[in-house]
Amino acid sequence: MRLLLLNLFFSLTVFGQNPQTKTFIETLCSPSFHGRGYVNNGDSIAANYIAKSFQEIGLLPLTESYFQEFSFPVQTFPGACELKMDGESLIPGVHFLVAPNSGPSCALSDCQFGKSYRVVTCNAEKLYASTASFYPCPENVILAVRSFGLSPDSLKVIKTRIRELSSFAPVLEITKDKFTWSVSQTANAYPFVQVQDSVFMRRKDGTINLHIETRFLKQHQARNVIGYIPARKHAKKKPYLFLTAHYDHLGRMGQANYFPGANDNASGNGMLYSIAQKLVKQPLEKYNVVFVAFAGEEAGLLGSKYYVEHPVFPLKNMRFLLNLDIMGSGEDGITCVNSTLFKKEFDRLLQLNEEVNYLPIIKPRGPAANSDHYFFTEAGVPAFFIYTMGPNKNYHDVFDTYEALSFDKFDEIEQLLLEFIRGF
Repeated sequence: MRLLLLNLFFSLTVFGQNPQTKTFIETLCSPSFHGRGYVNNGDSIAANYIAKSFQEIGLLPLTESYFQEFSFPVQTFPGACELKMDGESLIPGVHFLVAPNSGPSCALSDCQFGKSYRVVTCNAEKLYASTASFYPCPENVILAVRSFGLSPDSLKVIKTRIRELSSFAPVLEITKDKFTWSVSQTANAYPFVQVQDSVFMRRKDGTINLHIETRFLKQHQARNVIGYIPARKHAKKKPYLFLTAHYDHLGRMGQANYFPGANDNASGNGMLYSIAQKLVKQPLEKYNVVFVAFAGEEAGLLGSKYYVEHPVFPLKNMRFLLNLDIMGSGEDGITCVNSTLFKKEFDRLLQLNEEVNYLPIIKPRGPAANSDHYFFTEAGVPAFFIYTMGPNKNYHDVFDTYEALSFDKFDEIEQLLLEFIRGF
């Protein structure tokens, strides 16, 4: 009988995704949010939008406001990020990538049009042995290193040597790998750029022109966004369930280029937003439910680390945490990190899925320090980190757009998580 009712409920509620949630996700991906990073206050714009959205759907602040503030250093690229070969401008994020810890091509006072470098390709055998023969590097030379066609062990050494080179010389890493950008809390003195081999091999001239402007922020101010739904009765005496997702992304690599971060992780925030709308209408009896959109995840899980070190209430009052990321696909099911640590809860999740067949698979995975659940688990809070699997492989690149999201299993995942939450 329960299975029949669940199937009826599922058929009435799942197939018709909430347009309000889709608008919420699309807005977070829009150019006016600047990739939710550290150029043009993108992360602050996103934090304000999420807090306003929390308030509009009825979430309450846990403290005097929806924000928990903290700070950290970060390297940013607020101006030009340009690379020219044979006079042709390459496309950032497609043809080349500025390393997240790259220094500027030259001082702003004398770098209005960039700087010309003579390309010198490093001998692989010499570089493998040591970087000593490349030091010092002439002022107008950029050292080019190919990081492909090597055994895994050799590549590991060469990658180490590239990092060593970048500490005293401009570096051009020639790669065939998919571009994957990130965020750095440190900054080099010299420019460090990756270029696709398919583009680099076409060059005719022995020089390139680089125009990279950087700004290192020693104390960037960031904010976690926190709202909650109190239990129906005697909320102050009730324990807490947490649903979390990081809202920050990579931001802009120059003013002409930004990383939308649709799957990672506007989609996870959309899942929080959608679940919150359901729970506001029917709060839990035994638990307060807290929704946290973390800042600083891409810079090193900084927002969640700060919360664990500065909890709003004792961590022992937290019964369970669900951390959500990459919720925009799901054709191949989901992965559940920490499933081996909390077998009872994982078995219940599996049973709920099997009863209605929400997802083709829930893949177990052991502990991993790969998202904002980590510091909570280390502090003794039971937690799962859940992310989808599917054909969308756009990750930390310019192609992770709202338009690339399929939302194939979004509603099914939401229903599964709602049942899981209500089962505590």
